[in-house]
Amino acid sequence: MADPMRIRAQAAGDKVTVRVLMSHEMETGQRKDSAGKVIPAWFIQEVTATHNGKPVLSAQWGPSIAKNPFLQFTIKSGKAGDKISVSWVDNRGDKRTDEATVS
Repeated sequence: MADPMRIRAQAAGDKVTVRVLMSHEMETGQRKDSAGKVIPAWFIQEVTATHNGKPVLSAQWGPSIAKNPFLQFTIKSGKAGDKISVSWVDNRGDKRTDEATVS
């Protein structure tokens, strides 16, 4: 299981800015190890986010995303106390879901 995501969600007026730092190795499948063998691809394929249980973001990623990716997005009509949940699934089937409360 991957390390927890660091999620920060801050309200400003009626908008909420969400910042997410994900912990993942994100191998492209193009690098070689010291023995010259190709390191298998391992990357996040799908990212989703919900605001109080309603979907607000869905993204399909590929192998070109950097190690430990950072994601930022804004939600309209949010307020302090709301719940933000972010989930990802990688190409090996590993999953991670974390939640934060808007401050």
